[in-house]
Amino acid sequence: MSLSVIQVAAIAPLAIYLARWRVGLRRRNAQTWDSLVARLQPDWSGRELSVDFLSREELEAAPEEIWERMHGIRGVRAMYLNAGVMLEMVDYAARNIEMSNSDDQVMLETLRCDAMQIRSEALKVLARDAFNRVTENVRFNAFHVASMYTIMAARMAQLLTVNAPGMLPGFVAAM
Repeated sequence: MSLSVIQVAAIAPLAIYLARWRVGLRRRNAQTWDSLVARLQPDWSGRELSVDFLSREELEAAPEEIWERMHGIRGVRAMYLNAGVMLEMVDYAARNIEMSNSDDQVMLETLRCDAMQIRSEALKVLARDAFNRVTENVRFNAFHVASMYTIMAARMAQLLTVNAPGMLPGFVAAM
């Protein structure tokens, strides 16, 4: 009797986990491109923070100025959330868009790596902010996250331009 109770107690959490995982997969697969684009954080753009933008405009910005341009922690949080959404966009593209060549598969993997690196670096900045340790080094790390973010957004736009031009306008408008 007690052995069967132990077996049920051991299997029940696993069954619940697998059921939740399956529901999550169904929900993920049911998402549309427009629903993903709508989840991108509004009222925030990191375009003016990229190294490319600053060099093209012949601007040099101190970490304090960049911190203000990105709206401090609010911008870092937006990049963290948007990188997660873009990770889901990459998965959507891999499932639903026919890629024209093997370079596109490499681009998808690069985008996945970019998104994970942005989320990791942004978490470090957010953790330091939580402990009130926002220093110049943290501001520099936030600038680095913003630069990676803009590069990732440009890569996503490039991928969409080649393989799914109809999806590009909504993505660019949200960015």
